Amino acid sequence: MTTAQEPTLVYDGECPFCSGFVKRLRIESALGPLRLVNAREGGATVDDLRRRGFDLDEGMVLILGDEYFHGDEALHRLALMSTRYGWFNRLNAWLFSNRTLSRFAYPLLRAGRNAVLRLLGRERISTPHAH
Repeated sequence: MTTAQEPTLVYDGECPFCSGFVKRLRIESALGPLRLVNAREGGATVDDLRRRGFDLDEGMVLILGDEYFHGDEALHRLALMSTRYGWFNRLNAWLFSNRTLSRFAYPLLRAGRNAVLRLLGRERISTPHAH
């Protein structure tokens, strides 16, 4: 589980788009370091999110203190907090700081993610792995 002092982003580490996004994302220093959790690696944070009813195949989750933001709302919050340093962060802030655009674009982004994962032969996060 996370603490109120530890902002956390849970994302799909096997998704090339998601991984690229978190590597390029720059968050304002006032937030402090952003802890990145690969949902596919499991652990206490991922277990906690599942208990709370979050479907990690439907979107990333941003945890800020006691608040949880899923999917398009997570993307929107990240855009509001990101620096404007570099082309990626400027584009991200320009596109997704608009709440309506985030709501519209996120399902399209998720559909693209799902298509790419299928093409790469990767399972859904929620699919149990055989041991």
